[in-house]
Amino acid sequence: MKRIARFEKVSKSQFLADWKDTFGTDGTAVYDTVTLPRRATKGSAGYDICTPCDITLSPGETAKIPTGIRVFMEDGWVLKVYPRSGLGFKFRLQLNNTVGIIDSDYYNAANEGHIFVKITNDSNEGKTVTLRAGDSFAQGIFVEYGITFDDDADGVREGGFGSTSKK
Repeated sequence: MKRIARFEKVSKSQFLADWKDTFGTDGTAVYDTVTLPRRATKGSAGYDICTPCDITLSPGETAKIPTGIRVFMEDGWVLKVYPRSGLGFKFRLQLNNTVGIIDSDYYNAANEGHIFVKITNDSNEGKTVTLRAGDSFAQGIFVEYGITFDDDADGVREGGFGSTSKK
């Protein structure tokens, strides 16, 4: 196995600003409970991402979750974020962007590369999903990628969502 990345917490000030922007409340007590993603078994491909707070979603409801984490990874790698398989199977819990793509240069973004995960309970069976603080709800898988022979990208990331398409 190649060791190509390291998970870290975002700074407390960044987390608190993002928490307040998302929930309108103070997240000081939450910051200390943020856990870094880990694999459950040596054969696991995915690193479990945990929710930093209790979340209950009725069918059709959505939540944007500031995870409190960021990831440093070597060039040539991407972190793909998926919902946890069991939650998708039982509740149709889905990521709003289907698959989250965390590029290696996102680590240096203006928001410290703070990873947010937006989920929706898309249950068509009337099931409510409850996630407790510390529950694994998403998983990240590192994937190596290539570029074309004639690639000449030289842009520098300045922000987060949608920043690479802004000119």
